Amino acid sequence: MKHALTALAAALLISPLTCAFATSKVDLSVKGLITPTACTPTLSSAGLVDYGKISRQALSVDKRTRLRDETLELSINCNAPARFALRMRDNRDGSAIVNSEIDYGLNLDHSRNKVGLYSLHFDPASTVVNTWPQVYRTDSTTGGLAWSTSRADTLPIAARSYLGFTDVSGSTAGPIAIQHLSSRVTLQTVIAPTSTLDLSDDVLLDGSAILEVVYL
Repeated sequence: MKHALTALAAALLISPLTCAFATSKVDLSVKGLITPTACTPTLSSAGLVDYGKISRQALSVDKRTRLRDETLELSINCNAPARFALRMRDNRDGSAIVNSEIDYGLNLDHSRNKVGLYSLHFDPASTVVNTWPQVYRTDSTTGGLAWSTSRADTLPIAARSYLGFTDVSGSTAGPIAIQHLSSRVTLQTVIAPTSTLDLSDDVLLDGSAILEVVYL
């Protein structure tokens, strides 16, 4: 599990000279912002979900099998109110049986077959933020430049989209500042059909991802 303590945006500006007597030079600008605000995310059970031993007979031969849903308690505490969003980074990138930014891989079996996938779902109804009477979620597919209309329905945490929070329904203004957030998130796990797996030996479910706080 990782939390980003600062958000640095570096920009490169390349400006070759074009005059008649141009010299062999190029300008380089490096910009960024160091913020004193720090937000620390934590997950219950140290972020570990263990399904234990799963019998082959409990899995479908020719269809995907969804395991029981599991929940984790997520808390985010900031040393001052801060605008932030969440996203996930898959440490097993490319191993999910579905190519989607909301599905994360469970790694490969001994024959390098994809074992399955999992997703992590945020529910505003199971979330408490500061003293807000109601929490709404909003997401951005443009790196925070534009935000979806805030709503109260469940949304999976994505790899390339930002998930933010507000206390205003129907708003496109994006997330507002938060100091304390607590939520129950739901993990959904799916195993590939056993006909696509090498079951000559034990197959390990080996999902690993980073839940990241992105400062806005």
